[in-house]
Amino acid sequence: MNKNNIKTSGFSLAKGKDLTGDDFYDIKTIGDMTVAIVCDGVGSADEGAQAAKRTTSYLMNNFEIRPKTWSIEKSIKTFIKSINSILFQESMINYERTELVTTMTIVVIEGNKLYGANVGDSRVYLLRDKFLNQLSFDHSMDESGFESVLLQAIGIDKSVEPYYFENIIQKNDKILLCSDGLYSVMSENRIEVGMELGASALVKKASSLMEDNLPDDTTAVVVEILKANELDILKHQSLNILDSLKKGQVVDGYTLKKSLIQNNRTWLAHKKTKDYVIKFAPVDAQENEIILDLFVKEAWNAKRLKASFFPKAVIPKNRTSRYYVMQYFKGEDLDKYLTHKSISIDDGVKLVKTLLEMSQYLLKSDLVHGDIKPHNVMIDKDDDENIIYKVIDFGSITEIFSTNSKAGTPSFLSPERFQNESISESTEIFAIGVTLYLTLTGKYPYGEIEPFQTPTFKEPKKPSIYNKNIPDWLDSVILRSIAIDKDLRYSHYSEMLFEIKSPHKVKPFFKKSASIIERSPLAFYKNAFVIMTIINFILLIFMYTKG
Repeated sequence: MNKNNIKTSGFSLAKGKDLTGDDFYDIKTIGDMTVAIVCDGVGSADEGAQAAKRTTSYLMNNFEIRPKTWSIEKSIKTFIKSINSILFQESMINYERTELVTTMTIVVIEGNKLYGANVGDSRVYLLRDKFLNQLSFDHSMDESGFESVLLQAIGIDKSVEPYYFENIIQKNDKILLCSDGLYSVMSENRIEVGMELGASALVKKASSLMEDNLPDDTTAVVVEILKANELDILKHQSLNILDSLKKGQVVDGYTLKKSLIQNNRTWLAHKKTKDYVIKFAPVDAQENEIILDLFVKEAWNAKRLKASFFPKAVIPKNRTSRYYVMQYFKGEDLDKYLTHKSISIDDGVKLVKTLLEMSQYLLKSDLVHGDIKPHNVMIDKDDDENIIYKVIDFGSITEIFSTNSKAGTPSFLSPERFQNESISESTEIFAIGVTLYLTLTGKYPYGEIEPFQTPTFKEPKKPSIYNKNIPDWLDSVILRSIAIDKDLRYSHYSEMLFEIKSPHKVKPFFKKSASIIERSPLAFYKNAFVIMTIINFILLIFMYTKG
């Protein structure tokens, strides 16, 4: 689950007047997972504190390097059994008895699923709708007076059978992991109230009930679910993926009028008095989970990215099939538009402003478009006949610095993207620059690059060679944005946008190999004049002395 959807807190106090205790805890976000662990070193064992710390560290470290093919259940059970075996064998070798002993509880949150396990009597609670549920199982004796006698603990025997559980989590759920020092002095009602305030308040309340003289080490970790994981909810909805689509077919009240893309999965549709664009999930998503994930993410991005650069999009609440609906934009894509009309310099500048501002908007969510090109820009005119642009293709949007994304079209990819470098502001700026170059000149700066081709990048010609209307300052902006050497290229959208908005502050662009006369003809001739004057003066002196 995204770390912005979760709030965590942890706190621990030693018993009595002790400065340190035998409890240990840790909380981390690892990729899309949140992992929380609480261990309580068994007091009767001399090495209990070390066992608690080592078990916590071992479990957390192994989750950081967990094989991607392993399920979370397999990972939890395997790692618990492994650290149990390590501690038990060490105890037998070094002490000839069990010394490295601890209780343990762990929860892992991924998407809208909670995975957990415990060994011993440390507990996991779930607070939902003001009702406290114990999710863990106490491995201790049921007989009165023997409740503190553990039937299982990490390191107490050569084998261990953790209690494992799974649950679906919801918005506003609160999960508590705690040692027995907490629940042995606090009623469930007090725990419920304390969980609302976080781990520190919970443990300090327990301490105050004991007049700051806790009978046992006391630890709490509280995990609060601030938002449900919408992506996971969307993915697990029970929806059909339609095998075939045809003109006149009605889907949830939308009548399909015309297929807009060759793959027959994007349609112009009509409902009541309006036209819409509907994009359906690929048929392959029925069997391929990766393709399903990509479509769910595309629909989610389309819905949540609400800005003037994009067509409005919704995911209907009562849909029966996997699709999302977009605002119908009556214009045509820029690629087609350029086959019969040209773009003025002012409208070209407006285009690049739109693309840069759109990119800055995505950056706030750590996203990039990934496939900026004329084909993904819709063009139309407003009521005053002014050109307006909309950016489409939510399927290419991906996380910035992604290295495994295949997003992008070869002719618009920067040289480093062909070397498998990550997507960045700089690589997106390159695509924006190529788009502007092509829009204003009708030419690709580095030629049209075919899929699977390994291109050779040579210095491009100034765009003004093909379009005499392009001013010098815009020449420089375009050439800097598509520089082969990324050190010469704009690093950030804000840099390019500033120069687009401030033509008088744009400095001429030169490639690294440019000569002095190319960079500054006036300075070259001034220096040449000074040098020639000095040489002539020396020659005059030489001739005078010889005479």
